[in-house]
Amino acid sequence: MKIFTKARKNAGRQVSAEELANVKPLPVWFFAFEGVLGAAYDLCHAWSGAWTVILAFAAVNIVVGLTVLRRRIKLVKALLKNSRTRFIAFGLIAFRMGAHALLGAVGAQVASAAGHLLFAVVMGGTTVALLWFDQRVTFRALGLAPGTARTPQTALPA
Repeated sequence: MKIFTKARKNAGRQVSAEELANVKPLPVWFFAFEGVLGAAYDLCHAWSGAWTVILAFAAVNIVVGLTVLRRRIKLVKALLKNSRTRFIAFGLIAFRMGAHALLGAVGAQVASAAGHLLFAVVMGGTTVALLWFDQRVTFRALGLAPGTARTPQTALPA
């Protein structure tokens, strides 16, 4: 007796060109939510009440994702499952830990609110830029970026 999971059933399914053409990229402002989460550590060190604002941003992110961007939820899930996106997330964590360790080793630990705010801006901006770039690379690879629409290859007359 064979048991097929939903993933196995859909594994061999080919995505049609029509379905791909209807996929629209996530707007850059959507990645700003993730940028705030990327800067959360330093924001909480700079201001003790930042966690309430971060929770509010997380709630807005969920509401926007489930309402305004509902049709793009598959794209969000695909980006989260993407190995490059995981690499970006772990790379940002390693960058933060490495930067704090390096600054601590040279005796220039970030202890002031201004230093943590600077780190928050750098981490938030880096998060947004890398996620936007990851999406752009994915769309270009699939031929979905504006001006790169794929057309089926046909044989040229001899």
